Amino acid sequence: MDRLKRLFSKKNKAKAPREHSSRSFANVWWSVPQSDDTKVCVVMVGLPARGKSLIAGKALRYLAWVGIPARIFNVGTYRRQDTPQPNATFFDPRNPEGERMRRAAAEAAVSDMLRWFKQEDGIVAILDATNSTQDRRRWIHERCLAAGVETLFVESICDDEELIMNNILEVKTTSPDYKGQDPEVAAQDFRNRIRNYEMAYETIGGSEKSYTYVKLINVSSTVIINQIKDYLSSRLVYYIQNLHIKPRSIWLSRHGESEFNLTGKIGGDSMLSERGQAYSRALPGLLKKSGVPPNTKIVIWTSTLRRTIQTAKPLEQETGFEKLEWKALDELDSGVCDGLTYEEIAKMYPDDFIARDEDKYNYRYRGGESYRDVVIRLEPIIMELERSENVIIVTHQAVLRCIYSYFLNVPQEKSPWMEVPLHTLIKLTPRAYGTEEQRFKADIPAVSTWRAKGTSAKHQEFPTGATAAH
Repeated sequence: MDRLKRLFSKKNKAKAPREHSSRSFANVWWSVPQSDDTKVCVVMVGLPARGKSLIAGKALRYLAWVGIPARIFNVGTYRRQDTPQPNATFFDPRNPEGERMRRAAAEAAVSDMLRWFKQEDGIVAILDATNSTQDRRRWIHERCLAAGVETLFVESICDDEELIMNNILEVKTTSPDYKGQDPEVAAQDFRNRIRNYEMAYETIGGSEKSYTYVKLINVSSTVIINQIKDYLSSRLVYYIQNLHIKPRSIWLSRHGESEFNLTGKIGGDSMLSERGQAYSRALPGLLKKSGVPPNTKIVIWTSTLRRTIQTAKPLEQETGFEKLEWKALDELDSGVCDGLTYEEIAKMYPDDFIARDEDKYNYRYRGGESYRDVVIRLEPIIMELERSENVIIVTHQAVLRCIYSYFLNVPQEKSPWMEVPLHTLIKLTPRAYGTEEQRFKADIPAVSTWRAKGTSAKHQEFPTGATAAH
């Protein structure tokens, strides 16, 4: 079994899970032969304010989410060690000192990247910079080729003024280059920086026809793919071409408190409790409170289980938003433990209870699923989510942990232990340098379904204690 396959096929501790209809990344991956030493450098290409850092950050989170060792090498970070906040003249191609310092930063980034591949067993590196000339790209390609690393150039091209202005707004408020500066002064300097880059910019093509590359034109409205040779690059291209850089938000909510929550049972298809019903009625107001711009279109996604459909119903009725039900958003399948409390599981399956505490991400319920399995079946959901704009997802605790981990880059081993409280709306807004998070809690009590690692399985009765958790 090759190295990449092993990343996806780590042995779990119980029976294999049920099969799912979604043809996931990992399922496809297993069937394709790979080389043990496959390494890829994703080279970002494009003028400033074209969404390169946003694409790089998303690709990194995706790779980490599916278990591929990856790292971003941002040339600007190296450059800022010597020139923390340069003005636009630093980027003028006629400025020899600026050109020398920018080349030195690129050389330091590439050297560190190749060292990481060799010493830390990395698989995918993302070189985040403008890489705006053929000479610079040829140099990167030759350095990687000599080190046995494949290159995948990703060029983001955009002439949509509205999108460019949105990205300028994003950069002037979040880029380390303009930290603490007057926003309008920063925006003007950044426009001047773009003009300087435009003087020397060369799009990929001509003598570069032999390179592996993908061009994304105006937020993937047109995609040009060239010379994709290995499976890892093809999967990355498939992911990247589903991305867009339009401003948007994603809202996450668990279903309202359920009858099973009150008794500490896991799984099942129970109805909402009275307080869960109250939360469903409060959800439209909570969404409005989160700051939805006027005339914003939002699509509602739920699982196929009754408690999420019930929760979303008032939201659908009051807003008129389209609602979609996804089987892939159903709660983690607890197999033979479905409908049991944790105390009952500890008595009936003591070894399994201990094993799950030891490695909750990989532990698979007998006849059910692990968190790793949930990530596999959520991969098509993530692809659809990335090509969508504003979405509110009403689903379950384990599923939300996996989706939240994707956006916030939470390590796999930590994601199953995160607290995701009931009756709370989480708003995520992807930015160029990370994901902004806001939480809005409804004034409606609910039991807690969070259990810390290694704590007792005994269910403490409502209303003072905590119930069992997935």
